[in-house]
Amino acid sequence: MDADYLPFEPNPTPPAYRPPSGAVDAHCHVFGPAARFPYAPERKYTPCDAPKEKLFALRDFLGFERNVIVQASCHGQDNAALLDALASAGERARGVAVLPAEVDDARLHEMHEAGVRGVRFNFLRRLVEPPPADRVLATAERIARLGWHVVVYFEAADLAGLAPLLARIPTVVVVDHMGRPDVSRGADGPEFGRFVTLLERNPHIWTKVSCPERLTIAGPAYEDVVPFARRLVEAFPDRVLWGTDWPHPNMKSHMPDDGILVDTIPKIATTAGHRQALLVDNPARLYWT
Repeated sequence: MDADYLPFEPNPTPPAYRPPSGAVDAHCHVFGPAARFPYAPERKYTPCDAPKEKLFALRDFLGFERNVIVQASCHGQDNAALLDALASAGERARGVAVLPAEVDDARLHEMHEAGVRGVRFNFLRRLVEPPPADRVLATAERIARLGWHVVVYFEAADLAGLAPLLARIPTVVVVDHMGRPDVSRGADGPEFGRFVTLLERNPHIWTKVSCPERLTIAGPAYEDVVPFARRLVEAFPDRVLWGTDWPHPNMKSHMPDDGILVDTIPKIATTAGHRQALLVDNPARLYWT
């Protein structure tokens, strides 16, 4: 199957903002190359190949020192491309895997040694069949013993149904992309307020203030998304992460310029202290300690 979404921007703009020493792109992917790492037969989309070499070149171009590479649904539960990228990067990368329910402890320890530090559960029905709550909790109990965390991907409309489950997970939970709010409803509106309340009531829940390109109505430079991310950075400075989401799978309307994405960082984290926490201290604490 040919790629059915836009390819990533091959020549991003050099960002005006330079991240601090030790900065981490805490949400990105590797796809294929399909000739070596085939895409899952059950996938709902086919991305363009986005190999590790391109990711690492982008890391250096944008001024980051490390990556957190997240397994995406197009590779299913086959983490081979992820593990290969981690082996190449060494201490400069960590991973978040997607695991089958039957994975054994020996395999978990192997993946830990390879650099995996989390497990992702996707609740977007248009991409996957969401996992049952008992499976999420059983897996979370096992990985908590390794010091791993759970990453969850859902949309704002799903929050009410998922909140009780998220509260029960016995390890750190990281919510992708601010829970995908509807930005037309405002950062001070009741819908986003429910997400803020989730974090207020559950100190083990973190979030990624990422992917304005998926949330925007206005388009680049994503000014309509900035207030949502800034609110979270200011309210929960020790529980936020940032990432490019390169190579931006499933994008149909426009393909973001990663340099422009980096230049949103000082808009959402307006002090040096907040930027240090967002880009360096928080990911280091979660992935490298």
